[in-house]
Amino acid sequence: MDSAVSSAPDQPQWDPLRAEKDLDVGKYYMKRGDVDAAIDRFEDATIAKPGYAIPFLYLGEAYEKKGKKKPAVKAYQRYLDLYPHAEDGDKIRKKIEKLNKEIDKEKTKM
Repeated sequence: MDSAVSSAPDQPQWDPLRAEKDLDVGKYYMKRGDVDAAIDRFEDATIAKPGYAIPFLYLGEAYEKKGKKKPAVKAYQRYLDLYPHAEDGDKIRKKIEKLNKEIDKEKTKM
């Protein structure tokens, strides 16, 4: 067996059922106020099912709740990239605009 192959890290497995489970558990953690655990589960969902937009929406909300504006913008933007005609697209674009203004305002205070 090739030693390079045996020492390679495990690659994430595409697992849509796990992605749904991670999403559900993440939402549960959000309701309980454990935002850090929710972020972990939403990130896991993005790995388990790449191209699935919904976890990025929840990830954006979780980061926003933590006050992490840049990661929130990045997650929201990824949601829109994957789901450009989302029903809530205008609302998310406004959130991104608002967060970017807040980020810019914080930069000018420094």
